[in-house]
Amino acid sequence: MENKIKPIPVIDLKNGVVVHAKQGQRECYQPIKSVLTPNSDMYSVLRGFLSICDFDTFYIADLNAITGQGDNDNLIRKVLNDFPQITFWVDAGYQRAQKFPHNYFPVLGSECFTDDNLGELADFEKRFVLSLDYGATSERLGAKKLFTQTEFWSDDVIVMTLNRVGSLQGADVELLTQFKRNYPQKNFIAAGGVRNMSDIEQLKIIRIEQVLVASALHSGAITKADIAKL
Repeated sequence: MENKIKPIPVIDLKNGVVVHAKQGQRECYQPIKSVLTPNSDMYSVLRGFLSICDFDTFYIADLNAITGQGDNDNLIRKVLNDFPQITFWVDAGYQRAQKFPHNYFPVLGSECFTDDNLGELADFEKRFVLSLDYGATSERLGAKKLFTQTEFWSDDVIVMTLNRVGSLQGADVELLTQFKRNYPQKNFIAAGGVRNMSDIEQLKIIRIEQVLVASALHSGAITKADIAKL
């Protein structure tokens, strides 16, 4: 049976505008330029993605919240309310457990935690998506214990290679293969570097089932027809 893979579109928000994330250099991000829409506001980009596929899951990075420069909370909550049928994975930096909207799943990145406060993850009762974050030189970011102590993990684990985000370098297949080999019971999600369908096929070969995608959709390198084949 052929391995299936599910693309999850990414929306990077900064000051209420969708921006083009590139290699983790968050202070330099510029408004997105996309073949899907001439505008860079949240609703235009969201509907642009939905014009090529009825995606049921989106990833939102609130870059203001992640960098401690305010947040886009009101906008995100409005979108969650307006699209109740869609599940949104939301990376808003450091988050505490609370009663979230039914279609809000917090993304908890290793970069926002330390080895001393990892116990807080238990408060989420597995209702979160863990992101194992790798930096500009492929270094492990944040709580080092998170990268090996699986008792802290969610069932779905993002492997986020920030140095590849928006870089058109391709996904880090070697790193993902290593995680798949060491922790076969977990579902690992590729994040960073996907350029085209060839990269998607590589991920399918190593049995990755989900992948975060932005640049390849905005550039048109991955099309509506390509998504339909997946």
